[in-house]
Amino acid sequence: MIMSLTFIALGASAALGFVYEITKRPIELTKLNKKLEAIKAVVPSFDNNPDQEMFKLPTGEGDSLEVFPAKINNEIIGYAVRTSTQKGFSGYIGIMVGFSPDGTIINTNVLEQKETPGLGTKMTEPSFKDQFNGKNPDNFKLRVKKDGGEVDAITAATITSRAFCDALERAYNTLKKGGLI
Repeated sequence: MIMSLTFIALGASAALGFVYEITKRPIELTKLNKKLEAIKAVVPSFDNNPDQEMFKLPTGEGDSLEVFPAKINNEIIGYAVRTSTQKGFSGYIGIMVGFSPDGTIINTNVLEQKETPGLGTKMTEPSFKDQFNGKNPDNFKLRVKKDGGEVDAITAATITSRAFCDALERAYNTLKKGGLI
């Protein structure tokens, strides 16, 4: 009986290892393509490879944000910043946000979230996320109106709206501290 269980366990572990090795590369390519699509969605057209030129900037909160410079003819036309917050209703929210060199928000793209379906998930809808486009956080308060800001919160999802604003503000402040805007 021990020999049978040993052979079954060895066979199962060998099969898992084999499947892992076969799927490892396609999973990495899918993640890279998803990241590149998010970058393309938040900055104007570029002719460089922002993923190869990616660098990290410290936030001042003990972590760093990934910054992807978008260039045309070797001139910066924008930055895509992978930012996040733990302040969502269900915890972690990951966002890619594009900034022009003067700090104006170009566009946002939600990468990861586990918010309440039908409520917090509305942060991915244009009616909410597009209100940030063309706004510069220097003169646009990234706070919901309930907190004295200028952002229209998602109905029944104020915590998610606050978290979204927090993530954008983290990205903006990190770029500013890094001297990029």
